[in-house]
Amino acid sequence: MPELTSLHATELIRLYSTHKLSPVDVTTEAFKRIRQLDPSINALITLNEDQALRQAKLSEERYRQGNSLQLDGVPVAIKDLTNTKGIRTTYGSLVYRNYIPGEDATVVRRLKAAGAIIIGKTNTPEFGHKGTTSNRLFGATKNPWNLRNGTGGSSGGSAAAVAAGFCPIAEGSDGGGSIRIPSSLCGIYGFKPTFGRVPSDNHPDNLFGDTVPFISHGPMARTVADAALMFDAIQGPSLRDPYSLDRLVPSVSETLTDRRKPFRVGFTENFGIYPVDAEIGTIFRGALRKMEEGGASVAPAKIKMGKDLHGYVHFFNRLWMIGLAVSMDRLVREHRSELSDTLISMIERGQHATADEYLNMNHYRTYLWKMFQDQLNHFDILVSPTLGAAAYTADAEGPEEVNGRHIDPESEWMMTSPINLTGQPACSVPIGFTRSGLPVGMQCICRRLDDRKLFQFARWVETLLRIRTLAPSAE
Repeated sequence: MPELTSLHATELIRLYSTHKLSPVDVTTEAFKRIRQLDPSINALITLNEDQALRQAKLSEERYRQGNSLQLDGVPVAIKDLTNTKGIRTTYGSLVYRNYIPGEDATVVRRLKAAGAIIIGKTNTPEFGHKGTTSNRLFGATKNPWNLRNGTGGSSGGSAAAVAAGFCPIAEGSDGGGSIRIPSSLCGIYGFKPTFGRVPSDNHPDNLFGDTVPFISHGPMARTVADAALMFDAIQGPSLRDPYSLDRLVPSVSETLTDRRKPFRVGFTENFGIYPVDAEIGTIFRGALRKMEEGGASVAPAKIKMGKDLHGYVHFFNRLWMIGLAVSMDRLVREHRSELSDTLISMIERGQHATADEYLNMNHYRTYLWKMFQDQLNHFDILVSPTLGAAAYTADAEGPEEVNGRHIDPESEWMMTSPINLTGQPACSVPIGFTRSGLPVGMQCICRRLDDRKLFQFARWVETLLRIRTLAPSAE
């Protein structure tokens, strides 16, 4: 049998069900691997070992009695932005270094109800404010494929934990690419569902805040089937979220391989505005050729962003910073010395916005929605590289150049945020590696509410390309 930590969730469940493997043994081995490898990766910043082993014993008993649950005995990591009852949740901030929530976010409650074993919390930038994973409290998370490199963010700890074999699936959240960015850099699958498909109640005093921009919880995994299992466990309506949507029935897992018609794929290499590393472009075009050879119809999409790169980045950053300023003004006044400089800068840049400025921003969001919707009337799926760059050092705020051209490391290399303005489902799937062995991801976008088709397409690409998703450091 292969290393227990390399097994997928679907494999674990099968082996548990036939009593060939024990949830207690798997959980024990997971923590052994974490203690062995994580000091150099820094993915998990709070461990939940005692509670996890108790959960594993209960899971083992349910399998023995023949009444196992959907994710029974599967180790899962939770991003440190997501509230976990009785488990330290710092939001990556010195201000909350010792905070222990009194209740779980709905996504965590549903994972527990499905029998998942919560092994701990994963590193994230302070309040998830940037696309790289580092903070003053815990430092930077390193990429399991190359420890000199970063993971992206803000779900970088979750992506690294999955890629390193600490757990087969992890929870992430995505407000500008925070699931897709680290999934691409760490070579795993990451899904941002349709906004509302997975309830969000992490901030019970501001249930309408996740629309600025649209923020979603989602699964991160080494296989599409594992991601689908987690998605099915956490999707569906909740009276705790005013935007939550009905449950997909039948489940995504049940229909993962149902698609029979060839996919109509529209592609853009750069949305017409982003710089893309030449090697990434070559890998992306190679994936397009393989999809065409596999039976898909592939054609250029007519993506017209309506702004140049500077104008678009300014717009998105301005919207993001206004949201930060509104929600965190008190923190700056009362805890300034404990906050990171990059967060303070973003908050201060978002201050003094007028109601007119904020409300008028919806006109451009409407333009983007209509533009993407028009293209998705012609194609089943839109695809692009997830990122314009594959590598940056772990202590940097992002890559500083692409193809020898200087870029703003804060945001000019991430092609993910447009879909947070519109709320459609999107994911990152692995499509290959650079010559230096770093993973490259492809972003896939579907029509709103078409999450099932997005998973089916990702599964088809996974089967077609067969890209390795477990980092060598985990073997």
